[in-house]
Amino acid sequence: MTRIPPSAITIDDNQSEPTNPTNPTNPSNPTHALAGRLREHLQTLAALRVAISYRGLAKAMLLSPPQTIHQLTEALEQLMAEDAAADCPFIAALVVSKWRSGMPAPGFFDCAAQLGRFSGDATGPDARAFHAAEFNASVALWARPCPTVVTT
Repeated sequence: MTRIPPSAITIDDNQSEPTNPTNPTNPSNPTHALAGRLREHLQTLAALRVAISYRGLAKAMLLSPPQTIHQLTEALEQLMAEDAAADCPFIAALVVSKWRSGMPAPGFFDCAAQLGRFSGDATGPDARAFHAAEFNASVALWARPCPTVVTT
């Protein structure tokens, strides 16, 4: 084994900590980039007062297999964490499942519970009321004012 003399070792104190590519807040993380695109798209939908299905959103974001819905749900969970931190309504409430009668998937409620904003059964009436409140609050936050109709 060859020994390296201490004088041959250079320490660079100006070097920053390495970034963690799996950290959701790291801009180079694909989930972070997708979350930004999702927020823009969902803000546009909220302004129009419409919901979108998970599949429709995956198509709109041009996500490609494998695991397109998983990619989407990870980014939606990031948006929910950001919204909770900013004390804003969950813009992810605009994303619904066709198979759940216009309600989000159970993961939406699980994430909301982990963030301290929902405590109830994801399949019960509490979930429906919570979703409606979050959807309406997101629409109210991002919706454009309705044009005033003048009648003569």
